[in-house]
Amino acid sequence: MQNDHKEIIRDLLKRKKNFVFIGEAGSGKSELAINFALQMGEVADNPVHLFDMDQTKPLFRSRDVSELLEQEGIIVHSQKQYLDAPTLVPGVIETLRDPDTYVLLDIGGNATGARMIGQFSHVLNDENTMVFFVINTYRPWSKDAIGINETLYRISKVSRIRHVNIISNPNLGLETTAQDVIEGNNKLKEIIADSVSI
Repeated sequence: MQNDHKEIIRDLLKRKKNFVFIGEAGSGKSELAINFALQMGEVADNPVHLFDMDQTKPLFRSRDVSELLEQEGIIVHSQKQYLDAPTLVPGVIETLRDPDTYVLLDIGGNATGARMIGQFSHVLNDENTMVFFVINTYRPWSKDAIGINETLYRISKVSRIRHVNIISNPNLGLETTAQDVIEGNNKLKEIIADSVSI
């Protein structure tokens, strides 16, 4: 199974070089971005850069495990935030454009965080980039199609991102069971199916 994951990532890296993780706070996007970076680091021929651009106040940020990531060869970029003032991590556009690097952007959990990447939309909407919108159906704003659509609309409007790929990540933190994951995934499938049929 581990080798299957590596092959999937190798194949993906042949087609894309930039990866963006967006979603509301509590969706688990930072955890997914971190694990994706670690998996990429195992198979990538070029350097892997992770930009922690989370300017909201979550319980967990990618920068919290920067030491672990750097031990595994991942180059971590973050910027200290003063009070609530959003600060842009330097070097984003140069690294996104560098053909000899792989880039992951861990974006803040709301429209304020997503607004920061609007200036990079011309790169993030090109063929080299894949954007993931992470949904945790156990969070209050992701329990139905209305909440999900409103969140996605707000984030995509300010970030100016045109295409997203949905990742279902149902979890209740450390108390998550396999049954919780199954039920959460099924719930999102139902929400999407109902939205498409309307």
